[in-house]
Amino acid sequence: MPSDDIERPPEALDVVTRYLRRERPVSALVVVLAVSLFLGTYLATSLLPAVVVAAVLLVTARSPVLQSRGTFRLRTDAERDAVVDEFTGPIPPVLALQWGAADEVTTDDGVAIYTVSYLFGLRSVAVSVRTRTDAAPNGDCLVESEVTVNAQPWATYTSTIGETNDRTVIEVEYTSNRRFGLRRIPQQLVANRYRDDALAAQGYTVVERDAHFGL
Repeated sequence: MPSDDIERPPEALDVVTRYLRRERPVSALVVVLAVSLFLGTYLATSLLPAVVVAAVLLVTARSPVLQSRGTFRLRTDAERDAVVDEFTGPIPPVLALQWGAADEVTTDDGVAIYTVSYLFGLRSVAVSVRTRTDAAPNGDCLVESEVTVNAQPWATYTSTIGETNDRTVIEVEYTSNRRFGLRRIPQQLVANRYRDDALAAQGYTVVERDAHFGL
C-alpha cells in the first residue's frame, strides 16, 4: 500500500530549488535556439531548406548517443549505521536532485516513487528507486540503487559504505542505463554544478569526483 508523502530535508530542497531555477531556463534556451535556427534559415532561403535544418537538428539533439558514468567519494561525521539507513531509505542522499524536484515522494512495497510534473503540470513522470544491500568481503556495506523512469531503465548507483579514521566514507559508482541526446548536455552541466551542494546540505563532503560522458 502506498505511503503518504515523505518529508524531505529543507536544506537540500533549497539547493534543488536553486538548481531548477537554472535548469529550466537552460532547457528553454535550447528550444529557443533550435527554433531560431529554423526561422533564420527560412527567412534567408525558403521553407524546404528550413525543414531540412529542422530535421537535422531534431535528429542530432534527440538521438540517444551519449551515456553518463562516473565515481565520487563522500565523507561524513555521521555514524556508519545512520549513513546506511539514509542510503537504503526512500530519499538516498545521492539522488537529491531527483527527489527534491518531485511533487511528492511515496513508497510502495519497498520501492520509492518520485512523482515529477513538468510543462506547467501538463505532463508527469514516475521515478522509481529500488534498493538492494549486500556485504563486501571487508565488512563494508554495499548499497545498489536502481532508478527507472516510467518503468524504463535510467541509472544505477552502487555505494560502498565503510569507516576510516573515525569517519564514514562512501565510494559511489554510477552509470546511466539509458543513452541520451545532445540536447541533455546543458541540463547535465547545470546538474553537475549543484550535486555537491545538495550533498553538503545533507552533511556529506565530496572528497573527489570523476564524471564524464561517453558514446
